[in-house]
Amino acid sequence: MQSFRTELEDPIVEKDIIDLEKKIRAFREGKIHDEKFRSLRLARGIYGQRQPGVQMVRIKLPFGKVTFKQLLKIADIADEYGSGNLHLTTRQDIQIHYVSLDRTPQLWAELEQDDITLREACGNTVRNVTSSPTSGIDPDEPFDVSPYAQATFEYFLRNPICQDMGRKFKISFSSSEADTAFSYIHDVGVIPKLNSNGERGFKVMIGGGLGAQPLLASIVEEFLPEDQLIPYIETIIRVFDRHGERNNRNKARFKYLIQKIGLPEVLSLMEIERKANKVKSYTINTNAIPEPVIPQPGSFKEVTLTNPLRYEQWLITNVFEQKQKGFYGVYIKVPVGDIHTPVARKLVDAIRPYVADEIRITQNQGLLLKYVRKEALPALYTGLAELELAAPGFDSVADVTTCPGTDTCNLGISNSMTLARVLEDVIYNEYEDFIVNREIKIKISGCMNSCGQHGLAHIGFHGSSLKAGTRVLPSVQVLLGGGTVGDGVGRAAEKVLKVPAKRATQVLRAVLDNYKDQSIEDETFHAYYDRQGKDYFYQMLKPLADLTTLTDDEFVDWGHQETFATAIGVGECAGVVIDLVATLLYESDEKLGWANESFSAGAWADAIYHSYNVFIGSAKALLLDKNINSSTQTGIIREFDTNYITTGEIDINGSFNDLVLQINKNEPSEAFAKDYLDAAADFLKTVKAKREELVQS
Repeated sequence: MQSFRTELEDPIVEKDIIDLEKKIRAFREGKIHDEKFRSLRLARGIYGQRQPGVQMVRIKLPFGKVTFKQLLKIADIADEYGSGNLHLTTRQDIQIHYVSLDRTPQLWAELEQDDITLREACGNTVRNVTSSPTSGIDPDEPFDVSPYAQATFEYFLRNPICQDMGRKFKISFSSSEADTAFSYIHDVGVIPKLNSNGERGFKVMIGGGLGAQPLLASIVEEFLPEDQLIPYIETIIRVFDRHGERNNRNKARFKYLIQKIGLPEVLSLMEIERKANKVKSYTINTNAIPEPVIPQPGSFKEVTLTNPLRYEQWLITNVFEQKQKGFYGVYIKVPVGDIHTPVARKLVDAIRPYVADEIRITQNQGLLLKYVRKEALPALYTGLAELELAAPGFDSVADVTTCPGTDTCNLGISNSMTLARVLEDVIYNEYEDFIVNREIKIKISGCMNSCGQHGLAHIGFHGSSLKAGTRVLPSVQVLLGGGTVGDGVGRAAEKVLKVPAKRATQVLRAVLDNYKDQSIEDETFHAYYDRQGKDYFYQMLKPLADLTTLTDDEFVDWGHQETFATAIGVGECAGVVIDLVATLLYESDEKLGWANESFSAGAWADAIYHSYNVFIGSAKALLLDKNINSSTQTGIIREFDTNYITTGEIDINGSFNDLVLQINKNEPSEAFAKDYLDAAADFLKTVKAKREELVQS
């Protein structure tokens, strides 16, 4: 595993990968506890699978952008290290499955040669920064948000303030008021705006999230100037890191902090943190993303369309005119988000003559091609059709979003992938008139955690189980009425009832048939659902929940032959961390080293935050010796004062609170960084001495 060490140009990335290799070796030798190692590898995009002994690797692609060369490299990696399949996610990532842990450093190194990273794709970090896939070509956008998404990704990547939070943190950029990046379900969601002077800014929503308990984001800024966006997000993350829950992962998202202390208090804490920000204004380089290479005009090969009607449907649902006149965006519907590597390579060959060298992964697990000339559309369609990638109905009722479910996920309860295919077949074969309906969205998750975004679906399903006598059968929770309203406003789907999984097709038929028969002309699905009311749908679907009519087939999940049995593993979505005293002190030593490195590099703000983490980690270690496990960093500070400072066991010439929280009362200057770093080093030395005293006593 030595070859990559001399091939990478970026020494920071090289150090990161070498560190991963060392930590894997230490883990294999039993020097790092499994739970601690899990946290470390998750922050490097390495996620445990349902299948023992192999990993899922998540590739972080800011706002879903991938070039031809990068896609081909990822395909090569999937063949060399994984199962030869690329899985497109609802957060615009690509996942590779069945990867050996020991080979992940080399895999990462090879990806970095083409500017592709795994860093912070999973774990308690800032996850992939998403955006509307149409950003840059959206006819309705005030301006292109892509450079802003890129800058946000770069600013928080490896940033000390978000390396080990209580839970993950998600940021989205929508291109227009259509809100196609779902701002309302994100920790921070923004929508571009122009003020009366034509200046750029953003409408800002905070505190959204799906999961088992969906909460919709609150609008906190109608117009935040563009240079204030990244500093604003930084203050939010600082507040979340300091005050957010850390022990109970089910309550550790930012949305629960807002729910616990209230939005006004969160905004007040943000004001306190603002002084400590690395920057007070951050100018975005709007030219940071190079323009894609656009095919030259010319004659395109003549093709004979074997199914002109299908082509016309495809034009209606999968093609739109860009804001750049004369060019068209083309969507590719990718069934369940899976592209096998031979198809990926053929896809690049098929589209290269007709599209720009910039593909975007979409939130519904498809692809967007850009800058297609009108005269090239028939040839492009034919090439896609040969690969079975020209199905009409992109983002329509016939385009079902799904997570991997029990195929690979530890938390999966039912087979969401096969169910998605089955429901799509129902639409194409029985409801062809719905193929052009792009209002209603169907989304499926294999469990309640909403990785398939069922919580924002008009018609949603999530995997579950039901008990019939002494037997257990696969089931789905049916949810209705969710979705995007627009301009930062959305709706969480309501749980209606639970039915056997094999009856999900009957649920779909019942809802669509009723919508066709009972909706008023031009009535939206939301208006139709609200007019009828939740109980109307409960009564309508209740016969499907009758377990007295079960057949043997209904005890077998979709895509399976064996009788259903719940087999849920330990989820890794939040990166569980074990609180061992020795581990915490080891980490504090490591963070002190990072603080010194940052100070030597002149990165005062980074040095300060690493030093802050030395204080927190060291204090937490000693508190654990007294069986005190506080759930927040502010709690650690308070408990340390109570149990060590006021008792006189440790003397630091004042309170721990006053010492540590200098961080948000001072500008990140060189002088303060030095004083704070020295104080952290002294404190760690004091804690180690106390720990040694306790061990010896």
